[in-house]
Amino acid sequence: MENLFRKLKENRDSGRYPCHMPGHKRRACGDLTEELCGLDITETDGFDNLHQPQEILLSLQQEAARLYGAEESFFLVNGSTAGILAAVSASLERGRRILMARNCHRSAYHAAYLRGLDITYLYPAMLSEFDIFDAVTPRQVEEALEQDPEIGAVLLVSPTYEGRISDVASIAEIVHAKGIPLIVDEAHGAHLGFGSGLPGNSCAAGADLVIHSVHKTLPSLTQTALLHVNGERTDREKLRRFLRIYQTSSPSYLLMASIGNVLRFLETDGERAFGIFTQLYAEMMDRLKGCGHLKILPWERGNGSAGSRQDIGKLLISVKETGWTGRKLYDLLLQQYALQPEMAGESYVLAMFTVNDSPEGYRRMTQALLEIDKDPQLETMGREYAGRKEILDFSEKPTSRIPLAKAWDMAGELVELSRSVGRDAGEFVNLYPPGVPVLVPGERITENMYIRIRSWLDSGLTVQGVERKAGNIYIRVIT
Repeated sequence: MENLFRKLKENRDSGRYPCHMPGHKRRACGDLTEELCGLDITETDGFDNLHQPQEILLSLQQEAARLYGAEESFFLVNGSTAGILAAVSASLERGRRILMARNCHRSAYHAAYLRGLDITYLYPAMLSEFDIFDAVTPRQVEEALEQDPEIGAVLLVSPTYEGRISDVASIAEIVHAKGIPLIVDEAHGAHLGFGSGLPGNSCAAGADLVIHSVHKTLPSLTQTALLHVNGERTDREKLRRFLRIYQTSSPSYLLMASIGNVLRFLETDGERAFGIFTQLYAEMMDRLKGCGHLKILPWERGNGSAGSRQDIGKLLISVKETGWTGRKLYDLLLQQYALQPEMAGESYVLAMFTVNDSPEGYRRMTQALLEIDKDPQLETMGREYAGRKEILDFSEKPTSRIPLAKAWDMAGELVELSRSVGRDAGEFVNLYPPGVPVLVPGERITENMYIRIRSWLDSGLTVQGVERKAGNIYIRVIT
């Protein structure tokens, strides 16, 4: 396999003076070190071109396709966002209809907006014990396609941000029976299929377009991703056109070398490394069964069989029946135990483990949670919580009064959040991470939605789509 990092080092040490971009000229500047600058180049002789690859980048993309079981793969340096934008744009003509999981990332909604698409939503069931969406099921997809013959493509998320995996193989059969493509946002599943006992990836399951964030669950630099394509349902020339539109014309060779490095790792050391990963993660999950107040979303070992499963690596800790908030547990892990979780939800904390974690990380997280679980305050507040009625209705499905493609361009105004009930949202509102909208432009703001957003803010969570001014919270609505 080609080694782009080695080639970059050879170029740095070649003695050739850089009379070309980038402007740092491979020299240190301020806090920017010579070690980084020395490897950071543009498209010079011998380094190919991402948007018309013929040499080393073509070879590396072919290796990615081989490893993931795809017919063709593309490097993404603008993250999975660029892959989702390109996949949706290439799959549907302007103004068509897409069937899309409601828990898709904002980039999917952006693609629908840019192409003027109508959206039919798939609403996954809620795992009420943990306040998270489960995976989309084949039956849901089948029923939606039967009800709406105008749907031109299907987009789902698997694994979800919290690790729920769909039966993609069965869904692909259902979608293909209608003669339309299946797009899978598998951003959190770049590791799937590379260890015994792990489910296969969506390329192997028959999806037409699959997007992987290699930086999310594999040891690669932030912003690196892959887009895979299979079959004849996708116009590949159109896909390349949209990749040129949505990706930078000056791709970072450090990022592309990082993807190549991961591919070599998977090829030469993946089986051994994933064996260790699985063992360490399983031992941590087994020990955490000793928690009496904190609830841990169970990991279900799988082999790619049908049905929803829980992916490896995601550690979701629920405080739902303790009286604590997710933010309280998050802050405790960060401040007292020096453990930085991935995110805090209203009633849970999500931490992530990958093939590159050290045994120390598992040990420290396990010890911290077992100690916290014994906190007398946790037990007392848990007793106070028992029998308390839930405030939030997570099952509410927003009502879209104006299509997204039209609503986001309409005139709007900022109003106080408390006065927004009954108005139509003029902006996306979501927790970040993960960037899944709870409100989409054109949807009616209900009393329950107001309570939900207000509760998030009161819990100290990061809510995008609202503004703070002079101590008040404002939201944009359509005028």
